[in-house]
Amino acid sequence: MTSSDPDCKRMELWQAMLQAQARVCAALTRHLQAECDLPLKWYHILVYLDHQSCGSLRLQDLAVAIGVSQSGLTRLLDRMTEAGLVQREPCQADRRGMYAVITPAGRTAVEQARPLYQRCVEEHFMQHFELSEIEALRKSLTKVLTTPEALEPGD
Repeated sequence: MTSSDPDCKRMELWQAMLQAQARVCAALTRHLQAECDLPLKWYHILVYLDHQSCGSLRLQDLAVAIGVSQSGLTRLLDRMTEAGLVQREPCQADRRGMYAVITPAGRTAVEQARPLYQRCVEEHFMQHFELSEIEALRKSLTKVLTTPEALEPGD
């Protein structure tokens, strides 16, 4: 394959996307941990829960949303529960189901961390794009995210 080959270009794009994501996540991890004492995965969990109208989400849905296995989510939630940021509650309709619920301390933590998170995303990612590029990238990634045959974490 040559660098002008369309398949090569696709793989170059894929590798660049992975490297950019790793670099931005590393910066977010450093800043959130240093300034808010909050791991990046914890922040993502708190954001997802905070955006739910009732502040809760079924565990399997949360695992898919943040891209971890159910056992990985269990370990994360154990530590977050110890920190007082979330709690688990049983599902009233299905006794086997459980919900992760954001606590008032969790809401406070995500609100305090949000400006830093947004600043880091802007500084390490968004500043490199024109508005038209942002819209094109958003549309392209939305296509990937709405593809029904996409595998869930752990598949």
